[in-house]
Amino acid sequence: MTYAAITGWGKCMPPAVLTNADLATFLETDDEWITSRTGMKERRISHVHAVELSYVAAKRALACAGLVPSDIDLIVYGSCSFDEIVPNSASALQYKLGAGNAASMDVNTACTSFLYSWTTANAMVRSGVVKRALVVGVELISRYMDWENRGVAVLFGDGCAAIVIEATDEKTGLLAESLGCISDARGILRIGGYGATYANANVSFGDMSWTFDGPQIFKKAVQGMTDASAKALAKAGVSAEDIDLVVPHQANSRIIESVAKYAGIPMSKVQLTVQKYGNMSAATVPVALVEALEEGRIKPHAKLLMPAFGAGLTVCSHYAEWGNRVTPKDVSDVELPPCDKTALELVNEIRGAKDIHGRSAAGLAAAYYVDKKPYGTQ
Repeated sequence: MTYAAITGWGKCMPPAVLTNADLATFLETDDEWITSRTGMKERRISHVHAVELSYVAAKRALACAGLVPSDIDLIVYGSCSFDEIVPNSASALQYKLGAGNAASMDVNTACTSFLYSWTTANAMVRSGVVKRALVVGVELISRYMDWENRGVAVLFGDGCAAIVIEATDEKTGLLAESLGCISDARGILRIGGYGATYANANVSFGDMSWTFDGPQIFKKAVQGMTDASAKALAKAGVSAEDIDLVVPHQANSRIIESVAKYAGIPMSKVQLTVQKYGNMSAATVPVALVEALEEGRIKPHAKLLMPAFGAGLTVCSHYAEWGNRVTPKDVSDVELPPCDKTALELVNEIRGAKDIHGRSAAGLAAAYYVDKKPYGTQ
């Protein structure tokens, strides 16, 4: 039987750090308010496009695997903040890498996009369609953020990580997952202004209005991630006690703690990055995975559980077993170009270009979508 081993990994974090104190310069908030509700202290703001982040992360993952771009048969690019829609963003990464042998596709399931991308690539490797795949989770949320909305502006940041998977006879890699979607809750998390619904409707692209029902998101996320984890473990034939490390979606600390509690796994076995990176949507799980390796928390043959949720409301949980190697074969010297601005300066530039509640307000309010009704009604 063919499996898909993880042989390479790499991350790329923008250097500009946006602190809670920075946010308090333009929002009615403070460090205690943010930290007590989310566990977040900092997040990163990118000075480059998403494809630049993904290029650096991909080069590092390839070096780690001891491969060159021409070795890759498939690129799966998980995100919900693409530089381009047509052509797809995966093709931009393929072009920049020079990975001319790689089929290239985008996957958007919001915050679960990396894990759904991994499922897609894993299935293609295990079925013999391809031998080697590059899987990316990247977000440039700062460009899409409503920075005047305290309920969401404090939560999100930018970042990227990537893995390389390769066909092997060894029983390793992604072995079981549970995927799902709670579509009657799709209205509790929405970015208005993004999609054909808003085309020719007096909405300036970039003026994006967020719907974010925190209490309902918490309830549905915890339930969905817990249920998905139980299903994934059952499929794999392992118990919660067998898990060596949980690498969850880093939405906020309260959700992570609740999922661990209901799954029966102590927080000492949970990888946390939410305090320093915030919620990076599709990038949270792969970045946390790479950092767990860098910190020595993933040992040879470790058993990993990776639960997540995203807008839709998509839910999933992935069970993987690590192989023998936990150190890179090689290291790439590729770096991002220098950043000559602070994170606060970058954010204020974005804020200055937006007019969500002015020029685009009427178009955003009039937009059609299939579930345009109060949550929970029929």
